[in-house]
This record gives sequence, C-alpha cells and structure tokens, in this order.
Amino acid sequence: MCRYIYMFLICFVCFSLFSCNEQNKKDIKKMVEEWSYKKIVFPNNPTFTRFAKDTVIGYFEKDCNYKVLTYIDSIGCLRCHLKLNAWKPFIKQLEDTFPECNVLFFIHPMNKKSVEHLLKTENFDYPVCIDEKDSINKLNHFPVEMRFQTLLLDKENKVLAIGNPVQNPKIKELYLKIISGESAFMHITEPLTQVEVNKKSIKLDSFDWKQEQTVDFILTNIGKRPLVVENVITSCGCTTVEYSKEPVCSGKNLILTIKYQAEYPEHFDKTITVYCNAKESPLQMRIIGDAK
Repeated sequence: MCRYIYMFLICFVCFSLFSCNEQNKKDIKKMVEEWSYKKIVFPNNPTFTRFAKDTVIGYFEKDCNYKVLTYIDSIGCLRCHLKLNAWKPFIKQLEDTFPECNVLFFIHPMNKKSVEHLLKTENFDYPVCIDEKDSINKLNHFPVEMRFQTLLLDKENKVLAIGNPVQNPKIKELYLKIISGESAFMHITEPLTQVEVNKKSIKLDSFDWKQEQTVDFILTNIGKRPLVVENVITSCGCTTVEYSKEPVCSGKNLILTIKYQAEYPEHFDKTITVYCNAKESPLQMRIIGDAK
C-alpha cells in the first residue's frame, strides 16, 4: 500500500478514534505527515531480557513481516504507563494467530529496579529492552503523547499505523486488519446511538489511602439504538471498572462502578475512557481526590 493511502488511513483513524478539537486535528495531521511510512531506526544490537535479567538471544533478530513497537518513558506512574496486564492477551493473540509479528518493548527507566520489580509483580515474562540510555528515542524522537508512542511497522521498519492497541479497541482492530492482510479501512458496524453521562467528574473528599473508594457514573441511552460498550480503559492500574456487558436499551441506564485503591498517599486525577457505539464516543470521565 502506498505512502499516501497510509497517510489517509492514519489520519482517518486518529480523527475517528481520538477525542479531537480543531487544533488537535491540525496537530495530528502534522504528526501523520511526519510519521507515515517513516523508517524507524533501532539501536545497534539492543538486548532483550525477561524480568530485566535473563537475556533472550535472537529475539530482536527474528525475521518478521510486522512489528509492534512500543516505547515507554517511565516518568510518573510506571504501572499506569505500561499496562502489562492489558498487553498479555494481545501478545498471546498475536503469537497464536500471527507468528510473523513481533512485539518490541523499549523501556527507558528512571529506576531499573522499579521496572524489574513491576515485571515480576505482574508476572510479565515477555522480552523487553531496558533502554537506560534512551537510545531508541534519541534516534527517532517519538511523539510526546503516550498514545502515539506505539507503532505498527512493516518488514522494513516503516510506520504503517500509530496508536496503542491495548488502550483503544479500534486501534487494535486496525492493527489486526493490517497484519492479516484485510482491508484496513474501517467501517462502523454498530448502529450509532446517543449517550448522556450524569457527571463528567467526581471529586472525592480526603481519605485514608489504604481504604478502597467506590463511585458510580450513570450512562443513559437517550438514542433509539441499543448501547453497546466495546471497552472501558482506565488511566491507571489502581483504578478498576465494573459494568454490565449486556446491550442497554433506549431510555435505560448503564452504571459504571469505579473502584480506586491507592498504592501510596497521593493527589490523584484518574481518567476512565469508554469506547461504545455512541456518537460521542469515546466518552471520558474523571475521579479526583487526595489519598492521605
């Protein structure tokens, strides 16, 4: 597929799947023009390890038709950035269905020990590259926004698509379509409805950081079609969501129960993103507070 088709495709995906105002669209268009079919430069002989210790010989050198490259700068909440539990099923799906695709994690750590601890805690035994010198970012200068720091590459390491497939189900669908050789142009299969959310944010009072907090957001289907939620993503592993997976009829409510368990005392501002067949999708809500 030629460069210009991919440029159009990535623009279409970004405009359709990310919340964009006019300025964001201009910024995304500029980024797409820069990154579409750009060749990624890798450091010489990067070392991939399991649990940041055991070297996996030949992992990077595998002959693959496609590569999913994700770069993580571990400034801030490392667990939030990595979302390892979300990556596990996606990597397993690729291994089972598309063995010609490799997943390359490049992690630039502030503290290598913290990465090692997290990998062990999450039992994430897939190979990762601990890039202490931030070599790959210095060679390529990835976009600042984390959602654009995951790339699908072809055999020649050229960018085919941009976006994080474990945070956005439509990006995942796009990646799988490209890898499988299907038409990558996406069509909306679910009839659209309209949704009203009771609150955009909920502010919690100060509380003991050891006590789990629970709040509810109410989504009302005010359209004529059933509401179907495809996925709900949180900005941090310390925030979980419970909701019914059944379609919601017109005029009915869907309750999202949000549970927050702090790992330490902090001021927090967490985002919950809902992907669904609503015209307003993705929907975003926030919980804010102080865990003392």
